[in-house]
Amino acid sequence: MIKFFFKYKVIFYFINVCLIFLYLFPGSIFGCIFLDDCKRQPQITPDLAIISSNHFYAFLIISIVGFFTYSKKKKDLKILIIYLILSSILLEILHLIIPERSFQWSDLFGNLLAVIVVIFIHNLIYKYGVFKK
Repeated sequence: MIKFFFKYKVIFYFINVCLIFLYLFPGSIFGCIFLDDCKRQPQITPDLAIISSNHFYAFLIISIVGFFTYSKKKKDLKILIIYLILSSILLEILHLIIPERSFQWSDLFGNLLAVIVVIFIHNLIYKYGVFKK
């Protein structure tokens, strides 16, 4: 599976473009489609305390795909980690200026927690040699 993502980096790029489009769209595309209300965001699961579950799931998926895609080289992995953290912060900050969107700390915490969880799991897997031969 890792070879699949490494070979087809276009999957990671496509998911990034989709995520950026959804983040920068004024309103909610999914709300328009599923709820007939472009101002309301559908919830996948209830939020977890101070963490937005939707944002957690979105950045969890993009982080997992990114780590599968760039797990071969340490230099690429460092750039990926910086990219994921900066994009999770910058995309949420942009909600301050996008109409029909608002900055929320719970969204930012959800973004960052997902990236941190994937980094932590990746480090555990490679520390204990699950993928080593």
